[in-house]
Amino acid sequence: MTTSESTINLPLFIRGKVRDVYDLGEKLLLVASDRISAFDIVLPTLIPDKGKVLNQISAFWFKQTESIVKNHLISCSVEDYPAEVKKYKDQIEGRSMLGIKVEKFPIECVVRGYISGSGWKEYKQSQSVCGVKLPAGLKESEKLPEPIFTPATKEEGGKHDENISFERMISIVGKDLSEKLRDISIKIFNAASKIVEEKGLILADTKYEFGLLPVNGGKEIILIDECLTPDSSRFWEQSQYQVGTSPVSFDKQFVRNYLDSIQWKRVPPAPSLPDAIVQNTRKKYLEAFTRITGEKLG
Repeated sequence: MTTSESTINLPLFIRGKVRDVYDLGEKLLLVASDRISAFDIVLPTLIPDKGKVLNQISAFWFKQTESIVKNHLISCSVEDYPAEVKKYKDQIEGRSMLGIKVEKFPIECVVRGYISGSGWKEYKQSQSVCGVKLPAGLKESEKLPEPIFTPATKEEGGKHDENISFERMISIVGKDLSEKLRDISIKIFNAASKIVEEKGLILADTKYEFGLLPVNGGKEIILIDECLTPDSSRFWEQSQYQVGTSPVSFDKQFVRNYLDSIQWKRVPPAPSLPDAIVQNTRKKYLEAFTRITGEKLG
């Protein structure tokens, strides 16, 4: 079943570009829809199975990274959900997770191992990204000497996230927490990079969200939302990677390319997508799922 917006009679916590999040008291129900956004605008056309891909890839990575940092995932099985949620099984099976509700940091923790995307644009102007000075003469998509941490503000309501310096992050969340978030983010990136390298993929960059959970009178950092999906990360095919180019990534690049080809001005209303673009994008998401997890989408 393709899903645009879930129709669940529970308190809505937040409706993001892709996920509908419901408030269950101390827990949250996160439902990944088949919506797709481009240039921070949600398109009217759905990508079948996209929500399932994002949800199940996140669950895979939460398991892979739990030795580095705890995460919010309680279960992805509807059978484990509260009784008032189970009756919506047809809508949410395969595309939902039950998570712990936490105090969320207003920061996106971005790690870049390669110079690409917005990082490449900034580097060409200043030879730095988010205040991090980089060597001269780098080419587009070149591997960096070591992964860099380049945070961004987390904006709600469709606003564009803003890249910020580490110093600015410290002014928002404090020095100790900023350093911990940076170190955890890079550890996850390095671990995930090794895993996907064995599968013929390159993890170019990614972004995470974290929250604080009260534990024994203190607060513990935990990983939340999604983790290392094609929507939050840039995965490249090793065999096709070439420095000086913009490699095709396992995400919505077909959609972005199409929208640019019709010269859409990147303001609402967004145009509908032709079936060929929908099917090619769906194929990429499904391929990403299989390559990353080693399984077929259930």
